[in-house]
Amino acid sequence: MNGSRVLVLNSGSSSVKYQLLDMADGGRLASGIVERIGEGPVADHTAALKQVAEELTGQGLGLDSPALAAVGHRVVHGGTRFTEPTLITDEVVEEIEKLVPLAPLHNPANITGIKVARDLRPDLPQVAVFDTAFHATMPESAARYAVHRETADRYGVRRYGFHGTSHAYVSRATAALLGRDLTEVNTIVLHLGNGASASAVRGGVCVDTSMGLTPLEGLVMGTRSGDLDPAAIFHLARVGGMSVDEIDTLLNKRSGLLGLCGDNDMREIGRRMGEGDPQAQLAFDIYVHRLRKYVGAYAAVLGRVDAIAFTAGVGENSAAVREAALRGLSVFGIEVDAVRNAVRGSSTRLISTQTSRVAVAVVPTDEELEIASQAYDLVTA
Repeated sequence: MNGSRVLVLNSGSSSVKYQLLDMADGGRLASGIVERIGEGPVADHTAALKQVAEELTGQGLGLDSPALAAVGHRVVHGGTRFTEPTLITDEVVEEIEKLVPLAPLHNPANITGIKVARDLRPDLPQVAVFDTAFHATMPESAARYAVHRETADRYGVRRYGFHGTSHAYVSRATAALLGRDLTEVNTIVLHLGNGASASAVRGGVCVDTSMGLTPLEGLVMGTRSGDLDPAAIFHLARVGGMSVDEIDTLLNKRSGLLGLCGDNDMREIGRRMGEGDPQAQLAFDIYVHRLRKYVGAYAAVLGRVDAIAFTAGVGENSAAVREAALRGLSVFGIEVDAVRNAVRGSSTRLISTQTSRVAVAVVPTDEELEIASQAYDLVTA
């Protein structure tokens, strides 16, 4: 195989995001998004993928190029079956389809993207890279819930974790920033976007993460509640008369920051806080409190923390969140430099003080590059 380019596809229910990367130098040759699938001229995912192909051809980067080595597909849920990047075959597609009940909003769209891309280029190696795979290394003590064993096993009830490509990329990039071998560094990764998750990574291996069976568990998010007493669901059903679907919508789409103050954009919440809005302030405080709990918990899990890495939209851009989440933690050897933290930028950088025993970093994530790298490594192995 002579090609060095990988097309990364992220097929959602109503959009397809794509990036074309050259693995010879990691450079981005093209990127874009096709939105509002099912509306107007973009009738379905087949039309969307054909539009992607046309856009690439228009830039002289067509899907028929011999420089294209593989297509890498983001797949949200791999269950316990898929724990590493996987070359896509008919059997693999069938197995991914069996996992739809674990990710009913995401896996069907991922599968559609795979099928269409395979139809367009049946001769090209296509690789599935799973959001859950990085977390498959968790010990059973972290991955298994204290639920009746046979019932849990029958229905796949366990902690899977998500945002795995981001946690993998960021933990490796953090070690590189420190100039240390990945196997020597213990890192707490805080992926803070509209969806948010934390992970404890020991020597490049995930040992715990905040999201669970679904992406609902863990940190407070833009519209998701995060950790919640499970009995609250029974209470809402029995006392509130709410259906399962209504509770699902409440916890996934009408909770989190949005449910607390009416906004899920941290920039808007920050503006409202500056005007003295008590609801925005409380939402911020709850968000940060949950973050601090996970930092402390993962410090205990790891035993020794070498670095804390903030990433994704909020993590990379909100100095206020970073400062508040780690304020007063010098007893753990964590000290944030106010001047460094206030500097905005798109580069990987340290924001800890010179005397901080724990390095604190801002590391812009690159999930597409991680997917491309894993796909390319597999097809060239």
